[in-house]
Amino acid sequence: MSWTDERVETLKKMWNEGQSASQIAKELGGVTRNAVIGKVHRLGLSNRVGGASGAATEEAAPAAAAAAPAAAAAEAPAEPAAPAEPEPEEEPAPPPSAARRAIIPAGQPLPPQPSQNEISPEALAKVSEVEKSAKKLSLMELTERTCKWPVGDPATSNFWFCGLPVQQGKPYCEAHVGVAFQPMSSRRDRKR
Repeated sequence: MSWTDERVETLKKMWNEGQSASQIAKELGGVTRNAVIGKVHRLGLSNRVGGASGAATEEAAPAAAAAAPAAAAAEAPAEPAAPAEPEPEEEPAPPPSAARRAIIPAGQPLPPQPSQNEISPEALAKVSEVEKSAKKLSLMELTERTCKWPVGDPATSNFWFCGLPVQQGKPYCEAHVGVAFQPMSSRRDRKR
């Protein structure tokens, strides 16, 4: 089934009359309710917010649409309407907040992220020294005895794992354990 101009016009007409997506799908034939909803969304048609909800809205909408023109004709204003108050001007939209970040395309390196943990400069210096002597293993070369600390961006060819001997019972070498695992007391102190 393709959305011909005629079918789209029928959909728009029925939607504006207040028909439900199920009724429109039935009338058009060969489409599902979800297909109608998707097309309505892509066309940018209004949401038709009403007072009732659920099935009551779907049943009442056609009757209300038919009764609306008759009611509007019957209620002609007897006296002129009072002058409307000027609407307050809308304030310009605020600029996007700093919390909203730009989307980075796949395969691009991520910008430096702010650390939520405060790592001591000594630990960072030790890590940079250790990474100079690292074995620079690929994922397939890792074993239970090699440090599994990732270095670099996985989307680039410069990505590798440390590969130095691990500390007993940990997945990382001594330097990377110092960065990854922090004593309980320092974490508790930071929350205060």
